[in-house]
Amino acid sequence: MDEPAPLTGEPLALDLANTRPVGPGGPADLIGTPRQLAAWLAAEADRLPAEVRGRAPTAAGLAALHAVRADVDAVVQALLDGAEPPASALRGLATAQGAAPRIRELAWEDGELRSATRRIGSPAAALAAVFAEDAVDLLSGPGAAKIKKCEAEDCILLFLPAHPRRRWCSPARCGNRTRVARYYQRHKPDRPD
Repeated sequence: MDEPAPLTGEPLALDLANTRPVGPGGPADLIGTPRQLAAWLAAEADRLPAEVRGRAPTAAGLAALHAVRADVDAVVQALLDGAEPPASALRGLATAQGAAPRIRELAWEDGELRSATRRIGSPAAALAAVFAEDAVDLLSGPGAAKIKKCEAEDCILLFLPAHPRRRWCSPARCGNRTRVARYYQRHKPDRPD
């Protein structure tokens, strides 16, 4: 059976959390290998900074991103439950950012000083830092209170609704499937057991 396609278009931190959906065969990891991670990063490429775009992911990058994903999952789940996020998850996000901090450098170009921002640290640390920073921005801002879990019975994906009445991660995925199931339940013939 084919693995589910990743849901993209949410804030990067939620897209990362959504790389572990539950499908017909049970839980899946859409970024379980460096090859899968490369494909997912390619789908997200237009939203990533140039410093991490187009690089071949390594096992170290995969492990670092999995750690950030686990921390994001823990914090978001706590927020959805109305609980205090685990201190270890908060520290994990800070550690990921600290492993590849962003610095502003001066360079002399065309007879004047210009500044450019870049991350220092390994490519794996830079990749994890980008997603950890996005998570911190999302989870410390007004969007954190708006994060929802898909209402489809068999879905665990997260989204940030642009409209307050949005109920599913995707109208085409879960919304349509849920509406079809409800229609079937309303219109199925009564059969004796």
